[in-house]
Formats: sequence, structure tokens, C-alpha cells
Amino acid sequence: MIVRARHVVTMDGAPIENGAVVVAGDRIAKVGRWPEVNDGNMGKVIDLGDSALLPGLINAHCHLDYTSLRRTIPPPASFPEWIEAINARKASLTPDDYLQSIAAGFAEAAEFGTTTLANLEAFPELLARIGTPPLRTWWFAELIDIRAPQPAAATYENMRGSFECGGTWLGGLGLAPHAPYTASAALYEEVAITARTHNLPVTTHLSESREEMEMFRERSGPLFALMQRLGRPLEDCGTATPLGLLLSRKVLDERWIIAHLNELTRGDLAQLASARKFHVVHCPRSHRYFGHAPFQPRKLRALGYNICVGTDSLASNEDLSLFTELRQLAGVEPTLSARALLEMVTINAAAALGQANALGRIREAFAADLIALPRSSNTTNLLETLLEFGGKVSWMMIAGRVVGGAR
Repeated sequence: MIVRARHVVTMDGAPIENGAVVVAGDRIAKVGRWPEVNDGNMGKVIDLGDSALLPGLINAHCHLDYTSLRRTIPPPASFPEWIEAINARKASLTPDDYLQSIAAGFAEAAEFGTTTLANLEAFPELLARIGTPPLRTWWFAELIDIRAPQPAAATYENMRGSFECGGTWLGGLGLAPHAPYTASAALYEEVAITARTHNLPVTTHLSESREEMEMFRERSGPLFALMQRLGRPLEDCGTATPLGLLLSRKVLDERWIIAHLNELTRGDLAQLASARKFHVVHCPRSHRYFGHAPFQPRKLRALGYNICVGTDSLASNEDLSLFTELRQLAGVEPTLSARALLEMVTINAAAALGQANALGRIREAFAADLIALPRSSNTTNLLETLLEFGGKVSWMMIAGRVVGGAR
């Protein structure tokens, strides 16, 4: 089939006016201007009219388990207070509640133009009960061993069995040691070994809050006190920053997606200059909700780090709109161009998932994951206009299959 639109935003250069994309199976076969692409023998034509066609958006960090917790926790006085609040609410949820939350999260993400998710799954055993996901999803098993061992290799093997039984599932698997304060050095090492063995992406929360910095650098503060009450060994506290601690363990590499990275000292930035490069995902509205220290995208980009954007969970956010996340970031970092912002939910996020040659662009041989947005006719800057989109996406294609709008 051919999908035709007023503009095709390939993320490979300037948008193509009067553009078209040829789709063969689940892949893109050709991209160009309509007169060049249409030879009269391409089969079905989907004409999206005065629209802009974009690559499907990629959410690089979300927790669909907690979709049902929207607006249930007011902004806390401290990060540990929020941890205790969400743990209290989780105690009342059943496996069926989590399954409903995941399904609702998928539906909402799709409405806002997301076709691919990096989802941290706190209960990987639920995968055996999930039907075929409607979106391309990387399932990151969240691992915490603060109270009991949680073997990374065995968890991955169990997840792989569920994923492979799904047959038509799109996406893949990953591992997610939760954070340095909830996952031991031994668990991080096992995750790193398992990831290298099976070529898996890995994600973790790091340097998210001032309380995390206090715990590790100063051996004090409310998070230190909470971990002490929970019986966590604390011999690694008082020696380094959270980032410094993880860098010293030499587990981070290009497979890792580091969520947040808000609290950074000058020493941290100096270490990052010579460290192996990993990916960084920022969650702008969750960041605002907690009142974290300013995120530093310009410094991280200058050091060679790939910056992505995610929504985090609805326990600290209003919805799963990546466009709203980008607008929040633009308001804080006005020097970021519209193209740089869109790259954070397309090209950059694809690279973080190890999919730089398959997702995030409208390019020949890439996956046919596309969305269409209405285009305002009275603007000269298409990308800036697209960032202002605040509605629901009415047309979407995933792996060559139309899943919304005109078919």
C-alpha cells in the first residue's frame, strides 16, 4: 500500500512535501514525493490529506503497572515519603488490577501517538497472562533484592518463555535493577553479565533525588533512614555519589538506559567525560512533580550522551502524552530546537533500545510504525507546530497494520 500525506517527517532531513510512504508487509519499502513514488501499480492508497506523517513515538521510560494510581498521591514533601505512599497503595492491588492498569496504559499511550514503549514491569510473572500487546513493547523486569534474592538470569529465562509463547508479540525483553538503594552490587553485576550474554538492554533509576544523594554521599537523610529501617546493608553509603558508586562497579555500557540522572556534582560530570557512554532518559513532568534538581541536557549532550524522554508512571504524572512531555522540557530548556526535542522520542529512543536501524525514522527497510497529525496551514515551521499537538492521534500504523483512523 501507499500512505500519502501533505508532509512526511522522516527525521532524516527536511520534511517531504506532498510525500508518500510505500509499505510492504511490516516494513517501509520506499519514501519520497507522491509523483515519484506512485507508479500506478502499488495497490491500495491511504490518503491522509492535509496531515503530517511521522515515525511512531517511543516512550523510553514508563511503568504501566501504575496507570490506575493517577492522581492518588499528592506531590510529597520528600522522595522517600512518595516511596512509602506508593508501596501502601500497591499493597491493596491484585494481579487483575495490574493487568487492567497495563491494558489501560497501552490504550492511553496509543491515543497520544506512542507506538513503542520501554515498560518497567514490577511483576514479570504477569507476562504469562497478558494477551498480545497492541504496541511494540520492551518489557524490563524490575529487580529488587533489598529483602530477598531476585536472580536476574532466572527472571530473564522465565520472561523469555512467556514472551516467546506470545508468538506475535512485537518488541523484546530487558532487565531493570531498580536503583542502587534497592538493588545490591551483586545484582547489578549479575544483570550486566546476563545482558552481555543475551544482548539485552538494561535500565535503572539513578541519581534521581536529593535524598538519594544524601544517602550515598553523606550517609544521612530520610532515604538513608528508610533503608536502615528496612534492614538494607549500608556499608556502601558515605563513600561516593550514586553515579560515582555505579561507575566504580564498571557495569555501565552502551546497553544501559539511565533514568533521571538529576543530581550531578562537578565530580560526576568530570567522571562522565571519560566514562563509557550510556543512554539517559528524562521524564519532564514527573521531574516537575517531585521538584528534583534541574536536569542538565545541554551538559550531557555536550559530553556525548544520548538523551531520550519518557513519561514515568501515572503515580507521578497526569497522562502518557509524549508531546506534553516535550513541551514541558522546551519550557525549561528553550534553547532545544523542535527537531532536537522530536529526536528524543524517535531517533534517540530507538538507539537506546538498540533499534537505531529499525525504529525512529521513516526510512526504507525500517519498521512501518507511523502516526499522522493534523497540519496547520498557517505556519512556516512545521516541527514547532507538531510539538503543539494536544489532541488524540486519529491514525496510526504499527508493523504495517493500520490500528486507528481511516483504513
